Amino acid sequence: MSRCDEVQEVVLQEPCDMHVHVREGAMCELVTPMVRDGGVSVAYVMPNLQPPIVTVDRVVQYRARLQELAPQTTFLMSLYLSPELTPEVIHEAARVRAVHGVKCYPAGVTTNSDQGVDPNDFSQFYPVFEAMQEEGLVLNLHGEKPSSKGDCDGEGDGINVLNAEEKFLPALEKLHADFPKLRIVLEHCTTAKAIELVRKLNQQVPSDSDPVVAATITAHHLLLTVDDWAGDPVNFCKPVAKLSHDRRALVSAATSGERCFFFGSDSAPHPVENKQRYRGVSAGIFTQRYALAYVAEVFEAQGRLDTLQKFVSDNARRFYRVAGEAKNTVTLYRRDHVVPELVTNNSQTVSVVPFMPGETLHWDIRWQK
Repeated sequence: MSRCDEVQEVVLQEPCDMHVHVREGAMCELVTPMVRDGGVSVAYVMPNLQPPIVTVDRVVQYRARLQELAPQTTFLMSLYLSPELTPEVIHEAARVRAVHGVKCYPAGVTTNSDQGVDPNDFSQFYPVFEAMQEEGLVLNLHGEKPSSKGDCDGEGDGINVLNAEEKFLPALEKLHADFPKLRIVLEHCTTAKAIELVRKLNQQVPSDSDPVVAATITAHHLLLTVDDWAGDPVNFCKPVAKLSHDRRALVSAATSGERCFFFGSDSAPHPVENKQRYRGVSAGIFTQRYALAYVAEVFEAQGRLDTLQKFVSDNARRFYRVAGEAKNTVTLYRRDHVVPELVTNNSQTVSVVPFMPGETLHWDIRWQK
């Protein structure tokens, strides 16, 4: 196919990124405006700050700061699941319409998860989940079990970064069985097994009804496998990219148009020095600035640009019950450009390595005025 025969433009209504990290302080000031630079109109913000966001007042304050930095972007907010989070807080959040969901981090699995929960027993949070189900809030799951200790001594249950998600899936299945009306999102899923389970849990849902369990899929997991991050800290994230058959399953799900799969970049900026360590390298890949361009590369390769609107907008808006008409339109158009090696603020006090530094992307975005 010649360049003239290729699709030159794709028009998208109200693109959504349902999993973003924008941090605080100078990093927040640098990356928050880049949500829109990447082609995203609606962003669902993660609560794993230090300390984590567990009160409605802090949600309101954080959202106000983000809107100040990026007034044209709509920010949807979440709370951090911890013992401090009570049913009363859930009801308050729903009453003032400040929160769309609650994020669950198993303790110790990723950045700022030290105040997370024990994924082997969610029973202490069942009153919270009951309140969420009643109020229509979404439960967002970081779907990994913490890696085992002591396996060399014959102890532990053999959990490592490659099987941590698969080991978590029974917990998702149990939560859905115990709270069948609670909308649950398995965040940044990375395995064929996860895709299979999300489909399975929606089999009993009528074809004209919305799914009750969904999954977000990142741009980087559509493009990477284990070989791409082993030895390359820029591509190291949690959960890690898995094997080739897992990537194929993710690509198939993302491009399928199925309503239970939608875009969540898990764009997670870290200072460049934290991605250059020999030990203790930070887990996270920064994709916000070119989010839709990365995704378009994958969809074009599959010949499925026709389903891109569903993946980056329609499915998420319907699942999260985002009210109102889609008012913001972005055009993806064909233009070769090179991803920079670093993204730096004006004072050069914070620098971030973007995903695919030095590589050429074939799509760019422009907003319709």
